[in-house]
Amino acid sequence: MFTLQTSRAIRECTGLSRRDFLRIGTVSALGMRWCLADALRAAETHPSDMNCIVLVLVGGPSHLETFDPKPDAPESVRGPFRAIRTTVPSVLFSELLPRLAARAHRLGLIRTVYHDESPIHETGQQLLQTGAFVAEGQALPSLGAWATHTWGSNPAGTPSWVQIPGPIDNTGVAVDHGQSAGLLGPDAEPFALLPEPQAVRQLFDRCWGRRSAEEALLAAGPTEEVSDWDRQVEHMAALGSIDRATQEACARLLSDEARRAFLLAQEPEALRRAYGINLFGQSCLLARRLVEHGVRFVTVNMFDTVYERVTWDCHADGGPLSSTLEDYRRFLCPVLDQAVAALMDDLQQRGLWSRTLVALVGEFGRTPRLNRRGGRDHWTRCWSVAFFGGPVRPGVVVGRSDRSAMEPADDPVPAWRVADTVLAALGLRSAPQYVGGRLSTRALQPVSELFG
Repeated sequence: MFTLQTSRAIRECTGLSRRDFLRIGTVSALGMRWCLADALRAAETHPSDMNCIVLVLVGGPSHLETFDPKPDAPESVRGPFRAIRTTVPSVLFSELLPRLAARAHRLGLIRTVYHDESPIHETGQQLLQTGAFVAEGQALPSLGAWATHTWGSNPAGTPSWVQIPGPIDNTGVAVDHGQSAGLLGPDAEPFALLPEPQAVRQLFDRCWGRRSAEEALLAAGPTEEVSDWDRQVEHMAALGSIDRATQEACARLLSDEARRAFLLAQEPEALRRAYGINLFGQSCLLARRLVEHGVRFVTVNMFDTVYERVTWDCHADGGPLSSTLEDYRRFLCPVLDQAVAALMDDLQQRGLWSRTLVALVGEFGRTPRLNRRGGRDHWTRCWSVAFFGGPVRPGVVVGRSDRSAMEPADDPVPAWRVADTVLAALGLRSAPQYVGGRLSTRALQPVSELFG
């Protein structure tokens, strides 16, 4: 049995202070001294030509409405949608993911991810993307920072790690979201198309915002949305990251080849439509272009916040967290299904499949029982993540949840091992950790059943 806090404040994404959060996962320290040389000497790595795309499904998708439906459970558990067969015998997906169900034989799933700390967005975001919690107010390096730092820098003018469209902003608690370089320093931070949260928020507001639960899901039409995103991408490709020195210096940050990687308008219209004429679909296409042009690690944030827009955080509260399961049907799952299926096909057709690992991660699942408004709240005791490409064994399913998707029935996987699994798939042998106030390393503990 896993311990779970269930206060109303935490369920509703509010009411937890930074001080409360920093009590989680802290270690006693003799001052925050660290030595990068010690960390690098301790790391045992070998060369790898593997690339990585991490699709961060901000808000926490319901596992019951995606990869782990329970058709035989009571209606208050199974929810309003049917389960459908996939191309893997005895494995069911939600009817909301028909394209991915048709490609399940190329996916790898872990259905028993869990953690037993506070069920807030930030704990899961940190565990899945760094392998640990913030310690003594200092964040561990994100997967992108650690991997690209260990591999070494890319050729001049080509960023090693790119974040699309920009950083996660407010998900309830003002702490690290697991997407920074931590103590590796500013040189290991991601190249972000829109590094300032305000710019990211404006883009999301234009593309995916809504003023009320009754309004259309997109604030802008499809053509306007994509052209706006194109303008942002082309502007940043020309100037580089706007928070780096002066405009003149920024213009020298990217090589001509790197700038070309950002130009989505070079893609055929039919392919752009295959990914979906929306911010997430075009971000996934951009991620493929970046990998093809030499970027080793790409993080795609599907949302910047969980407030005042349609996200996976389906509390259905009628206020700032008003997303519902009907939004899953109308918008969220179709967008995810189309974009990820197109990315799978595109990577395979371009010969990038075997050297590109893709991970789909949300920071937790949703409560097995519907709340009184027909939504689902935060649930950290059992949820699903998906992988494909690279060394992932096609069609493998690790773990099995119980009859209501409430707990792992077998093979529970702590959330921090998802981060270890990504690093192992990329050819690394160690992860960062803090010991006695110093940045050190530890051996990885990946979910080896995922690999062929």
